[in-house]
Amino acid sequence: MSTLTPTSGTQMDTGADIKAMETIRLGMRYSPELREGLGVTLLLAVVASCGQVVVPIAVQQTLDRGLNGPDGPRLDYVVWMGVAAFLAVVVTSLASYAMTSRLFTTSERGLATLRTRAFRHVHDLPLLTQNTERRGALVSRVTSDVDQVSQFLVFGGLIFVVSIGQILVATALMLFYSWELALVVWLCFAPLFLSLRWFQRRLSAAYTVVRHQVGVLMGAISEPVVGASVVRSYGVEARTQERIDTAIDDWQEAYLKAQTFTVVSFSLGGISAGLANAGVIVIGVLLGFTSDMTPGTVLAFAFLVTLFVGPVQMGTQILTDAQNAIASWRRTLGILETPADLIDPGPEGVSLPRGPIDVTFERVGFAYPGGPPVVIDLDLHIDAGTRVAVVGETGSGKSTVAKLLTRLMDPVEGAVLLDGIDVRTIDSGSLRRSVVLVPQEGFLFDDTITANVRYGRIDATEAEIRASAEELGLTGWLEGLPRGLDTQVGQRGESLSAGERQLVALLRAHLADPDLLVLDEATSAVDPHLEMQIGRALERLMASRTSVTIAHRLSTAENADEVIVMDKGRVVQRGHHSDLRNEVDSIYAGLHASWVAQHDV
Repeated sequence: MSTLTPTSGTQMDTGADIKAMETIRLGMRYSPELREGLGVTLLLAVVASCGQVVVPIAVQQTLDRGLNGPDGPRLDYVVWMGVAAFLAVVVTSLASYAMTSRLFTTSERGLATLRTRAFRHVHDLPLLTQNTERRGALVSRVTSDVDQVSQFLVFGGLIFVVSIGQILVATALMLFYSWELALVVWLCFAPLFLSLRWFQRRLSAAYTVVRHQVGVLMGAISEPVVGASVVRSYGVEARTQERIDTAIDDWQEAYLKAQTFTVVSFSLGGISAGLANAGVIVIGVLLGFTSDMTPGTVLAFAFLVTLFVGPVQMGTQILTDAQNAIASWRRTLGILETPADLIDPGPEGVSLPRGPIDVTFERVGFAYPGGPPVVIDLDLHIDAGTRVAVVGETGSGKSTVAKLLTRLMDPVEGAVLLDGIDVRTIDSGSLRRSVVLVPQEGFLFDDTITANVRYGRIDATEAEIRASAEELGLTGWLEGLPRGLDTQVGQRGESLSAGERQLVALLRAHLADPDLLVLDEATSAVDPHLEMQIGRALERLMASRTSVTIAHRLSTAENADEVIVMDKGRVVQRGHHSDLRNEVDSIYAGLHASWVAQHDV
């Protein structure tokens, strides 16, 4: 028995509760490239950081020993200090370049892996999760959210690594020169350091909201773009614009709130820096009168304070970027941490033999999470090679049967068997080769008819596509198109009519050559000429294979070998159309009478 885990878009946001370090560790696990050569990169960062302090040391030595030495000025010593400083700058620059290059390469490789994994996992998410998460918001998780992480790791991460090194080295040298002045600097920055944890928590929460609002904004914009014809047809431009404006305002409010914390922390850093510089000058001058502190030491200390203050001030911006990036990282990882509801058995899975498939539902039950049962204790057998039409009122469970049969969902109870094999144990590749679903609205990609048809069999040649079209009787239709198979279908196939989109979907299914064909019929909005073409194509497509049609028009049921009538999740009738139609007061007789009355009007 398989249990369908109730999942939704909100489950993908549970990562918001993950702490920063846990997010980073989890991100490293999904992007192992980020750890490659990390030791060498950190070593280069140490070299780059240590090289920064050579100049202050050279300045101190030049003043105290080269110019103001006990034996008078020593120009040779000054020259050597200048050469040492120059070499230190060169080495530091080379180390910084190598570190930057390595960090950029590993970051982009790691995030490319993260983006690819997240995109692939989207296809494994439960249908309910995909349906409850706005498409724009879902896309933002593998696009703009990953871009935020990339920007931080490449630039913010680089600055962070170098800044930490500079602070530590500068502090060590300050302590060597004067522990009193070092203490002054740290006391000036103590309020900022003590408040960092508070700012981090507030920024983390604020930027989690910001990234969520980015997803909402993308969803609010993408929906009316895709549905532009509906917006224009019903004259709801003002209402649509109002929804977009609201999403923009919500994003702006969240972003400004987050920026408020950034401004406060940055201002506190600036105040601390000013106090530190002033304190070093005042206390340094006083120590010069009361101790043996030399002018070179005071000047070197001023350089060291600059090395210390710069990274600390930059750290406030890094903190902001880090929280933004971690919030984005959590959202992307939230996709990967959402369990897939359909587990592919992989190499251990069973392969279906080719040929017409018989179908068995064994005490199958299904319910959407939190909802009532949709399919109840379903026992059903369909012989191989049979044409079956499944009919029923809206909400009777017939479309759910199609999804269970093609394993777009797994039953909560019981099992669906193909040739006596539980679909959950069949290798995914074998299942998709043998079972094809033609949905109500066959989705077409913004490409040519050839490219869309090849989704049925990716290696099909143009000659094979033309042969398939001829078998379905579609050659005349293709020749009537502006560019034949090279005709562009437009976004979602909108350059074609509804009937033509259905013909492309049928051609794609025929090229796949399935052993079990599941059709969710959709010909109600098709003109009579195309309906006849679709009908002939369907007849040829269903020949010599098992077919199950979710029939919305009872004319389809009239041509089926057997009709299965569903009501409230159960099979209540089955048999041939003529027999069911004559059953007095039966559900099928009522459906048929209603359908006939509608078409006689």
